[in-house]
Amino acid sequence: MTDTAAIVGGGVIGGGWAARFLLNGWDVRVFDPDAEAARKIGEVLDNARRALPGLSEHALPAEGRLSFHATMSEAVDGARWVQESVPERLELKRKVFQTLQAHCPHDAVIASSTSGFRPSELQACATRPGQILVAHPFNPVYLLPLVELVTTDANPNGMGTRAADILRGLAMYPLHLTREIDAHIADRLLEAVWREALWLIRDGIATTGEIDEAIRMGFGLRWAQMGLFETYRVAGGEAGMRHFMAQFGPCLSEPWTRLMDVPEFTDALVDQIADQSDAQSGAHTIRELERIRDANLVGLMRALKGQNWGAGAFLVAADAARAPAPHFAAEAVAQRPIDQPLETIARAIPLDWSDYNGHMTESRYLQVFGDATDRFMTIVGCDADYIAAGTSFFTAESHIRHLAEAHPGDSIRVTTRFLGGEGAKMHLFHEMRRGDTLLATGEHFLLHVSLDTRRPVAPEGEVAARLAAVARAHAALPRPDGAGRHVGQRT
Repeated sequence: MTDTAAIVGGGVIGGGWAARFLLNGWDVRVFDPDAEAARKIGEVLDNARRALPGLSEHALPAEGRLSFHATMSEAVDGARWVQESVPERLELKRKVFQTLQAHCPHDAVIASSTSGFRPSELQACATRPGQILVAHPFNPVYLLPLVELVTTDANPNGMGTRAADILRGLAMYPLHLTREIDAHIADRLLEAVWREALWLIRDGIATTGEIDEAIRMGFGLRWAQMGLFETYRVAGGEAGMRHFMAQFGPCLSEPWTRLMDVPEFTDALVDQIADQSDAQSGAHTIRELERIRDANLVGLMRALKGQNWGAGAFLVAADAARAPAPHFAAEAVAQRPIDQPLETIARAIPLDWSDYNGHMTESRYLQVFGDATDRFMTIVGCDADYIAAGTSFFTAESHIRHLAEAHPGDSIRVTTRFLGGEGAKMHLFHEMRRGDTLLATGEHFLLHVSLDTRRPVAPEGEVAARLAAVARAHAALPRPDGAGRHVGQRT
């Protein structure tokens, strides 16, 4: 049975939540009195469909159903999770919670996206205070994993754990805070930088562009993969954090910052900042800037995935939870008989896989087919343990045909045929499709090799038996179109 989430407030954050739930297989019911809510959320969804699936090496679940409702009572009917994202006015939020609790299931999680209010403030005046908690995300909600999950003693035992488990199922990282504070953790840190930036502009020391360059060309890159304290620990050299603190600690007494003061928010200051910001990035529309931001974030997070570090390590773990069964077990056979081409890849094309022509760059075709080969190897038992024992398959020859364009955000699947093999030989043929469209084929010849001698050796045991079973099943299939072609050969 599909889970249902209700989104109350469909602005930037609410729309991002809707996309996060939808693309992870939840049905989403939206309430927002804005007549433009459907259009705005639709545009957020377009960006999310283009960006989020490419973060994973595996296909996301089938997208849930999106519906818009005229009343909150309709929207929350049957919802397992209710996400409140209305404007930051405490009395408004409390009024919304009263309406929600009159109509939503008593066991539903009611989570607030609030960036500043403490959960105890939200729980005051509530019919069931323990049902309400804070789940504060970061924009874009459909891409960034962090959620500040804040609970109080009013929440029942296990509710925080239940909420965290649901968020992890959305590939989000719940930072569970059991002690509440205004603005939680991340926004308090951001507020400190924001205040200092306002003074730098107010005092005529820097422009919005110069401040942004100072962040994105310098410490912002370090923070993306090491945070604050680990960055400073490294800055301390071999002696670590103690040396850094001894060296730079005395500077805290210097009047370097004005964090305790706030410049008056005058019309002149607002105009100054707005004019500079428009000059800095006004050449792009907001939607264009969102797509640029998403592509950059996907590239950064995929780079961190490659190093299994920071947010990337969390995404690697989320991928592992989505991965297909590692072996060609009996239940897998029942789901997909081996007398048909085996599905070896189901995923989306990441945004950073495109080239100057706007489609998937040719080196990524080889990566996809290489991943399909790896999956086939796992299916027949050549997994990490088998390789660690001393034998593996080496690719000796490849031929790729590019038949149609593939674009970033496309959902693709690869099926694999075993064309034959004797002794140490293995001959595979991959077909890459988007829906029914054949995009490319890859034909690959591999040798089973001893990792000690680096010489071919015939597989034995379970791997040999599985290869023989697949070979018998696929021998009855018609030879695929294009098999055996070489470069420049006429059809």
